[in-house]
Amino acid sequence: MNSSKTIILEGAVEEALPNTTFRVKVEDEEHPEFNGKIVLCYLSGRMRIHYIKIMPGDKVRFEMTSYDPGKGRITYRFK
Repeated sequence: MNSSKTIILEGAVEEALPNTTFRVKVEDEEHPEFNGKIVLCYLSGRMRIHYIKIMPGDKVRFEMTSYDPGKGRITYRFK
């Protein structure tokens, strides 16, 4: 069981960086305290396995822990 609280957010990819990391701008109505914040996100393992490509401008869902709100993991790309 995971003891830390996971926060699930949505946003838009601003910039693609090396090693499948991305800068994501938060755009989520459910969590207005994070709106406009830039988060450094990496691609989840399942998305790497299935060769899901992420480009700047894509809408994504990502999760963060309460320990480090500046980093996240991308888990879904919206079509």
